[in-house]
Amino acid sequence: MKKTQITTIGGGTGSFSTLLGLKKYPVELSAIVTMMDDGGSSGKLRDELGVLPPGDVRQCIVALAKSSKLLRDLFNYRYLSGGLKGHSFGNIFLSTLEKQTGSIKKAINEAGKILSIKGKVIPVTFTKSKLCVQLANNKKIEGEHHIDVSDNIGKRDRIKKAYLKPNAKLNPEAKKAILHANYILIGPGDLYTSIIPNLLVSGTAQSIKKSKAKKIYVMNLMTKYGQTNKYKAQNHIDDLEKYLGIGVVNTILINNKKPSLKTLEWYKKHNEEPVIDNLDEKKYNVIRANLIKDLFLNKTKGDELRRSIIRHDPEKLAKKIMQIINVKK
Repeated sequence: MKKTQITTIGGGTGSFSTLLGLKKYPVELSAIVTMMDDGGSSGKLRDELGVLPPGDVRQCIVALAKSSKLLRDLFNYRYLSGGLKGHSFGNIFLSTLEKQTGSIKKAINEAGKILSIKGKVIPVTFTKSKLCVQLANNKKIEGEHHIDVSDNIGKRDRIKKAYLKPNAKLNPEAKKAILHANYILIGPGDLYTSIIPNLLVSGTAQSIKKSKAKKIYVMNLMTKYGQTNKYKAQNHIDDLEKYLGIGVVNTILINNKKPSLKTLEWYKKHNEEPVIDNLDEKKYNVIRANLIKDLFLNKTKGDELRRSIIRHDPEKLAKKIMQIINVKK
């Protein structure tokens, strides 16, 4: 009997959490990953070596790995000092493989063999492109890192439009994974730096619409300052549909468990808050559940970027997704 095919679309820690949980089920997984990261270790390698950014790819490879914990930890190891400070071993490894083999596709295949991954990790594009946004006051910001920076930026106008510079072409393998999927899982992840960049790639939104797969959107746990200030759940959907199309998403999965007071206080300092659920059940198939992993996660030493301190719980999220598609362990 053919296994259910699930294609995830996103990037960063959102895709990591999702894949970590889903790999324990008897399904075929394809992870389509954004390639517009230009901050931190990925940004430096992109600028200095002329490679495609490896960070989001690395996280998905590690999430899908069936290898030893030592190897998984090795790929996530981040240097704390010297010329390599801030870089992760996995990012350097993937970038070196790309230089050696001549393509990120071959680099991913080789790394996948080493870590014995379950499923495929697929860059959404091979085009070296930059994420840009135009704000409500018509100011333009170029580069994911500058869009994503949320510390000490002062008041920022709402994002009016996102676009790529230059235009990027959909990776044929990503198109195939979208069209052949039984289920397409969009998110979780920061709306404008993990989700929408994939939809801006020419051919992505069209392929998702064309696909007969059921489409599920996993709502972010928290708002993101500089991207989704004061956004409620419906605001996220409105912006998503601007780039994907109205009525494309069949099901919305949203957390209904409140984070701890300690966590809420931390986010309040960064002008961020839980996403308020104001979804209309007459318009969408809304599934509410406790999906949170509220552990007040500490940032990895050597990591120069500010990270979220709570995550979707991989086990809870995967279990709820499997209930939706009726697949058991």
